[in-house]
Amino acid sequence: MLASRRACDYLGRMNDLSTAPAPESARQRKPDWIRVKAPTSKGYGETRQLMRDLKLNTVCEEAACPNIGECWTKKHATVMILGDTCTRACAFCNVKTGMPGRVDPMEPANVAELALKTGLEHIVITSVDRDDLPDGGASQFVKVIRALRDATPATTIEILTPDFRNKMQRAVEAIVEARPDVYNHNLETVPRLYPTIRPGARYYASLRLLEEVKRHDPSIFTKSGIMLGLGEERLEVHQVMDDMRCADIDFLTMGQYLRPTPKHAEVKEFVTPQAFKAYGAIARAKGFLQVASSPLTRSSYHAGSDFAEMKAAREAQLARTQASVAVVGA
Repeated sequence: MLASRRACDYLGRMNDLSTAPAPESARQRKPDWIRVKAPTSKGYGETRQLMRDLKLNTVCEEAACPNIGECWTKKHATVMILGDTCTRACAFCNVKTGMPGRVDPMEPANVAELALKTGLEHIVITSVDRDDLPDGGASQFVKVIRALRDATPATTIEILTPDFRNKMQRAVEAIVEARPDVYNHNLETVPRLYPTIRPGARYYASLRLLEEVKRHDPSIFTKSGIMLGLGEERLEVHQVMDDMRCADIDFLTMGQYLRPTPKHAEVKEFVTPQAFKAYGAIARAKGFLQVASSPLTRSSYHAGSDFAEMKAAREAQLARTQASVAVVGA
């Protein structure tokens, strides 16, 4: 409780508008804590070539992730299935928008081959939005999960799906039946900013999607994330945390929004590492099993180690519950 109060005090000072940073210009200089080195390692080059050989897209490249050098050096990449063209045009996203091509029938086998060749213990699969498909692309997620289970049964699977607009119920049922280990769907920002930042989506529809996952299979870990620095207010972030906990979401990620190009939404604020730490403390106090909160945090950054910690946290929680029940029954 003391840590939570200190975090609230810190964030209260952070949101004092008299000291708030001015909106960025198109060439706003990033603070030191957000800068990363350009990728040059041998491992990065090998991962890049492997992706080309297998004709796979990655959100690491398409979304211009700042952690690509670190992750690819370790041969960790987030595969983006269903092509490289999205049917939506979110104001924060660097993935190109347009009419996508046909779904690659070899994609599930190629993803499985990637996992085999790299020896991945944990793999993250995401996709573009495919509003043009009857099922929103859910069947391709199912095929990829099954191909991975057949080829590398020891690999844990994390998926990051779109919201399957108007197709959510059947999409969730099909994917949950394939049993990924982690089901991630990002809320991205606070409800007030949806009309400008995520105009093709609905905040409460995204929450319902994650609730449906838990309703169908409570054993699957659920995960969601938001970006900070888009103009959200402190209490709005707290409310998103509460909404996520009401939906029984296990894992929260919070990272700094970075503007991909001058055509995208502006960065309203570079949130300090100390503020991210304070937000993380509040989130943990609210009961999330796992929290990742830092300027460079992204949905799949350190996903494997985070999954192991989350799994251990659940086991410890169950052990405490069983111990309490035993005491009451004694």
